[in-house]
Amino acid sequence: MTPQQLRALQAPLKEHYKADPASAQRVFRASGTLLPDRPSCRIETDTGTLMAGLHPAAGGDGNEACSGDLLLQSLVACAGVTFNVVATAMGIGFRSAEVIVEGDADFRGTLGIDKSVPVGVSHIRVRFEVDSDASDAQLSTLLQMTERFCVIYQTLKSPPNLQTQLVRKSA
Repeated sequence: MTPQQLRALQAPLKEHYKADPASAQRVFRASGTLLPDRPSCRIETDTGTLMAGLHPAAGGDGNEACSGDLLLQSLVACAGVTFNVVATAMGIGFRSAEVIVEGDADFRGTLGIDKSVPVGVSHIRVRFEVDSDASDAQLSTLLQMTERFCVIYQTLKSPPNLQTQLVRKSA
């Protein structure tokens, strides 16, 4: 895609959202069905069914997606798409590009072994490996703009308000 094609694709959306800011508001939604016979969750996505379960370090068998991996894969997807769109908008070509995300977790927290160990991913590293003729300054700007516009990166960097609720369903 060329920068002009990208601008043509997004221009009507930008104009519409400027004229009617409320129309830019969206609610992302995901849901899953818990399986009563094993610690798994079936998630219906736009591209098919995803089965999520325990990470092998928490007792899983590795046959189902782990939520920690899904979190990092979500960041890979968002950062990768954002990097690609920003590169296109900036007219920066590349022969190849890969985004690698790594996160550290200590399963002693998850398994309740040590209360001083946090539950979850404690450190996340995002790395782009790029083969491009672009200058270092261009690539630096590309990285900064990717960080700025990547939804998942920004959500993790400045976590949103989070709440839980339990609703009893009648039989």
